[in-house]
Amino acid sequence: MLVIKRDVIEKIKEQAERDYPYETCGLLLGRTEGNKRIALEAFETPNANPDRKHDRYEIAPKDYMRAEDYAISKGLEIIGVYHSHPDHPDRPSEFDRQRAFPDLSYIILSVQKGKVSSYRSWELIGDKFEEEEVEVIE
Repeated sequence: MLVIKRDVIEKIKEQAERDYPYETCGLLLGRTEGNKRIALEAFETPNANPDRKHDRYEIAPKDYMRAEDYAISKGLEIIGVYHSHPDHPDRPSEFDRQRAFPDLSYIILSVQKGKVSSYRSWELIGDKFEEEEVEVIE
């Protein structure tokens, strides 16, 4: 289960709309408590994919390390990844599955004609994604 602060999901939605028609991306920072991942901050990263920003995202290793250093400085950890699907549904693609790691939440936002229409969170269980419950808190 993913628990996310309202201001964090709003920041992610604004970023996805701003970066449309390209995929946006970033990392969720927070902590894990039992079977809950609690997202307290969104760490925006540039989409480092040089050729297919309209339908692929890539987080550069240096940006991942910057996020990890920042999280540690705040007593947090990387608990997930987010990205958008411009003019496509909020479910993971095969490309997303191939690049995913277990024990992280993956928020995917569907951005239709420049506006976020929906979002869902997923986790990799074995070799497939399963949707996870999302609870938005103040």
